[in-house]
Amino acid sequence: MTIPIIDLFAGPGGLGEGFSQVGWKEGDPFFRIGLSVEMEPAAHRTLKLRSFVRQFPFKEIPAEYYELLREGRNPEELFSMGKFADQAAIADKEAWNETLRNDDDFNEVLDLKISAILKGRQDWVLIGGPPCQAYSVVGRSRNKGIFGYLPEEDHRHFLYQEYLRIIEVHRPAVFIMENVRGILSSKINGRCVFDRILEDLRKPSGGPGGRYRIFSLATEAAAFEDDGDPIFKKDDFVIKSEKYGIPQARHRVILLGMRDDLFRKGVRPATLAERNQTSLRKVLSGLPALRSGVSRGKYDKHYWKNILSTFPVDELSKKICELSGIEVERRLREVIAHIPFPREDMGAEFVNRVPAAIHDTLLAEWYQDERLAGVLNHSARTHMESDLRRYFYAACFAKEHYRSPKISEFPETLKPDHKNRDSGHFNDRFRVQLSGKPSCTITSHISKDGHYYIHPDPRQCRSLTVREAARIQTFPDNYFFCGNRTQQYVQVGNAVPPLLAYKIAGIVKRLLIEAEFG
Repeated sequence: MTIPIIDLFAGPGGLGEGFSQVGWKEGDPFFRIGLSVEMEPAAHRTLKLRSFVRQFPFKEIPAEYYELLREGRNPEELFSMGKFADQAAIADKEAWNETLRNDDDFNEVLDLKISAILKGRQDWVLIGGPPCQAYSVVGRSRNKGIFGYLPEEDHRHFLYQEYLRIIEVHRPAVFIMENVRGILSSKINGRCVFDRILEDLRKPSGGPGGRYRIFSLATEAAAFEDDGDPIFKKDDFVIKSEKYGIPQARHRVILLGMRDDLFRKGVRPATLAERNQTSLRKVLSGLPALRSGVSRGKYDKHYWKNILSTFPVDELSKKICELSGIEVERRLREVIAHIPFPREDMGAEFVNRVPAAIHDTLLAEWYQDERLAGVLNHSARTHMESDLRRYFYAACFAKEHYRSPKISEFPETLKPDHKNRDSGHFNDRFRVQLSGKPSCTITSHISKDGHYYIHPDPRQCRSLTVREAARIQTFPDNYFFCGNRTQQYVQVGNAVPPLLAYKIAGIVKRLLIEAEFG
């Protein structure tokens, strides 16, 4: 018997994928998604397609799925194949394209759906992360610039209440709630939003009955209150993903809520086990190298190579040596002299080249699928000529100094023509992701430009592809993202890393087994 999962604010399914992977490859899934709710149409399509794939045992994913991908066709064609009608119907029922909201008619429909899935079961899990724009530091800064903006009137501050309502009405055994770190310092009417959320989640009915105990997944409780609530500092709820083998420095608030009857049985959740950091090199090195394009219609491969070959290293030699050292100047000359391009391609939705094997056995088992025989969602962007030269310089600098150059370390002719470029606010506007370290946080901003996500190999001279960002986010290689490339970037940037979710799901599994569920 599998444990039902309800996934709210599901995005492209990062949390759900982690839970669904528990036992799936072994042919004995412990969790199964009953309903995932997502408002964004492209992310919903991704959810629906992945739901279809998971209707099959891992080793029996239909050959047609791989064939459609290799042929560059839309894998959603599977839904119209009669032989898969049953699986398509389940996927269509599971992935719901809707917006969670405070609306009685909508909530009545949602409650009926959840009740039909649970069938009275008590041993189920709620997961999800209410949208974070109102809580993030960047979002709050942006909101301050909006005339007449009042936080207490921004409905996004209260979307967690839709999550809370499900807890109150349907009483999951465990819930997992994720949000940005900025929620810890966000305030409304002088009161910390996070304090209010914790209070509401502990007592979703507003009274002493039906309590939940809120735990950190990063540290054990220092002590317990007289009423039994575990005591944590706010920062104890921050999960620093790089400490747990995720190849990015993603810091998010993640709460585990446990129903009081489990708590009274003496059941306590474990914390995540720390492991050595996973470098970018480990997860990207096997992917096919690509060249970028050149924006404004200049896609010719020779034109691209000429931009790099004519980098003004002679003209800027003295200045480069002053700013960044002779080592960078030498690196620029060396790469220019041995550019192994032009490559024929900038990639595609499916690149028909098998990536080199990942040497880390555990990571290889997580990411790779030999039946795929290629790479999904791996196409390079086009970049302006001026940005290509900046990327080239920055990547060469990073190779020598193991960090990205600050804007003050760019030669004047390479600096962007922005009024505030030297204000100090744009010091890391052009950021190379370093091969020997975890990446910085992949966010939805990657959909707008690639300046913060420059590939570490100066010979490729481009920003990260969707697949490279997906690897950093730990999506398996056979996970296809629907929609156009911008929509794919947004989905990847908004997701919870599935491998981190898988580790959390393992903790929830042990907790439920100890409570004699499952």
